[in-house]
Amino acid sequence: MKEHLRELVAQALLDLRRHGRLPQDLPTPDYVIERTKSREHGDYATNIALLLAKAAGMKPRELAEALVATFGESQHVSKVAIAGPGFINFTISTPCRLATIRRVFELGAEYGRQLSESRESITVEFVSANPNGPLHVGHGRGAAYGASVANLLEAAGHKVQREYYVNDAGRQMDILAVSVWLRYHELGGVNVRFPDNGYKGDYVTDIARGLRAREGDRLRHSAIEITDGLPADETQGGDKELHVDALIARAKQLLGDADYRVVFNAGLDWCLADIRNDLAGFGVIHDNFFSERSLATDGYMQRAIATLRENGHLYEDGGATWFRATTFGDDKDRVVVRENGVTTYFASDLGYLLSKFERGFERALYILGADHHGYIARLKAAAQGLGLDAGKIEVQLVQFAILFRGAERVQMSTRAGSFVTLRELREEVGTDAARFFYVMRGNDQHLDFDLELAKSRSNDNPVYYIQYAHARIASLFRQLKEKSLAYNDSAALSARARLTETHEDELIGELMRFPEIIESAAGNRGPQILANYLRELAAAFHAFYNSQPILTAEEEVRHARLGLCKATQQVLANGLALLGVSAPESM
Repeated sequence: MKEHLRELVAQALLDLRRHGRLPQDLPTPDYVIERTKSREHGDYATNIALLLAKAAGMKPRELAEALVATFGESQHVSKVAIAGPGFINFTISTPCRLATIRRVFELGAEYGRQLSESRESITVEFVSANPNGPLHVGHGRGAAYGASVANLLEAAGHKVQREYYVNDAGRQMDILAVSVWLRYHELGGVNVRFPDNGYKGDYVTDIARGLRAREGDRLRHSAIEITDGLPADETQGGDKELHVDALIARAKQLLGDADYRVVFNAGLDWCLADIRNDLAGFGVIHDNFFSERSLATDGYMQRAIATLRENGHLYEDGGATWFRATTFGDDKDRVVVRENGVTTYFASDLGYLLSKFERGFERALYILGADHHGYIARLKAAAQGLGLDAGKIEVQLVQFAILFRGAERVQMSTRAGSFVTLRELREEVGTDAARFFYVMRGNDQHLDFDLELAKSRSNDNPVYYIQYAHARIASLFRQLKEKSLAYNDSAALSARARLTETHEDELIGELMRFPEIIESAAGNRGPQILANYLRELAAAFHAFYNSQPILTAEEEVRHARLGLCKATQQVLANGLALLGVSAPESM
């Protein structure tokens, strides 16, 4: 409907220019067509006259009157009026409003969606937690947000790829490998003091147990071989980071490259399989798990560095190779290759960024934790240095989710193993509640996750309130069958004109909004827009249900109201599916 109204405005401006009422070269401003706050002022309003009046040399109301007088007839608009200083208000015709029910019936699960792959292709990277332990509730918000945004973009017509970036080449993974190796020795009777900054969760022992089952004592060494000559740890007044780095070096020395990779992969493969399984249980499926190690083996990192060099954006200093990032607005230049010839994390970032566009995507959306704020300028600078369009690179930051048990905040630490896992959260409150609660607020806002509210079966629980509306409609149709009452879609559509009550009209208006909501939520990367809409739709349905007889109404009205219920049920299901939430038939 917004597009139709925009076409009316565009045609009116063209006609005014054609007849000399407006200058031919007068640019059209970036005006809006939006829902009015009250139906008393129509359904939609535009500010075009207020924005264009000064440049046109007219008063806003004068320009608004000229536009209204120029509008062609539309079967979708029953009234056009001028309000305030020059807003133009549109009232949608009753036949157009009632046609919404037919559109929902005809399109079903496709109602609200744009033509598939009609817009640019987007790769959406989200979650990407280091594969060094189970996902915790902090990762859950990024997972729910990323999956919902990807669904919305797809519904808005984009071709979407959902990607998980596997950090399988960094120091944290080496610390996990050493943690597994030391637990492996403990299980074999070789006790070495476990480092304070090792990974201490029970899952590390589970990985070590599996490693022993496969390898036996083949990877075993004596305690003296492992510890002799190592820097002191924290308990001995030393530096715990130097100590664990020395442990990593010792493990690589004793095991050799091949066997160290066996230990390393034992931790990586277990954690990655656990993450995949956990995400699948959460309704989050990635199309691709992209390995950081592949950046070197597939040449992406090398090509990125070569491109920066060819573009004149690298320089040597202190034996290291630097990217002149400050040229592109970053706060400092970035090391690409260290003095020892080893590439940096930033070099991996360069290769990964290049890979997204070499693989054919037109836009890259990164969904990262809020602690990655400084990453944005760095990424934009990298894009410009590589000759990419920085406007096609987007970063959305997800603020932390804080879990409360009663009044007590739950602390989380992956290494200490005292965290609450995403799996535990799902088991306690259910996937539906978790998925919905994670996206109820904007991703840039902190979220306090109320466990008790998420588990409650009351109207205060928004996901319960919405799902109950869907289940209530399903119950109506079960009762219809039990009472042997007739219903069919054709009769419902034929009787639509009988839907004249205020609550009926308000519910139809909510159904009309759904395509606009998808467009807005996708464009703003804001699933909370859809979540809020579903609450409003459920509220409109409950108000209609409580005010109007449905099954006991006379036959024609019964058909019309049941048709409205069926359309509402479809839109509720469509919206919940985009958020990864089920639409139950009974509750």
